[in-house]
Amino acid sequence: MSSFDKLTIETPEQTALEFPLAGIGSRFLALAADTLLQVAVGFVLVMIFMVSALSLSLFSKVAGIWTFAIGVFAIFSLQFGYFALFEALWNGQTPGKRWTHLRVIKDSGRPISAYDAILRNLLRIVDSLPTMYATGLITMLISKENKRVGDYAAGTVVIHEKPLQGVSTMWQQPAATAQPLHTVSGLPQLTVEELQLVEAFLDRRGSLDPGVRRTMARQIVDRLAERWPITAEDRIDDEKFLEAAAEQRRQTARFR
Repeated sequence: MSSFDKLTIETPEQTALEFPLAGIGSRFLALAADTLLQVAVGFVLVMIFMVSALSLSLFSKVAGIWTFAIGVFAIFSLQFGYFALFEALWNGQTPGKRWTHLRVIKDSGRPISAYDAILRNLLRIVDSLPTMYATGLITMLISKENKRVGDYAAGTVVIHEKPLQGVSTMWQQPAATAQPLHTVSGLPQLTVEELQLVEAFLDRRGSLDPGVRRTMARQIVDRLAERWPITAEDRIDDEKFLEAAAEQRRQTARFR
């Protein structure tokens, strides 16, 4: 993977987190799926409001006009609110992005907020000018992170998610910590900086390539081992060890 198809974030602790960037092809495939869904829902709405407006107009012309106006507003909301609503509620995903395993995140690697979702999608109007997303396409072609205008304004990027079977990502709470907490009970607590590093990795690991993910977990545990008496038994699974260490720190110090 070249430097032009991944986002690399350097943490304050000098540990690099890597995210595979979504290319133009995969993003337009997701857009096509979302557009088809919008068209299908829009067709149903048009039929419903047309029939309703015609029926009500037989009894009241004003009621028919208001029904037609509400229908126009509903179609407008579907066109411009669809992406923002789904990305806000589904943490950076729409049905099309979920199908193609894409997700919108902040440049920092953190999840986007509702404000970010609204801002980046309001600017779809600019990206679609003069037609067929021409401005957005040109912007993505000249951006090494494949950003369109909306991404620049909101400070976001679109990444490929590569979920691993049986592993929770940053947008899913783990059902339970697999490693008992007593395995780290005799070790020093994480400092605030160490906890931030560990949680940054745990949050973002679902988007990492399996090889990169294992390497980063090992590097973080190696860093902790400089002051922690970590045993070989603790290191049977570096990720489970980091999960337990972070949970112990949160419970003891009430960091969260």
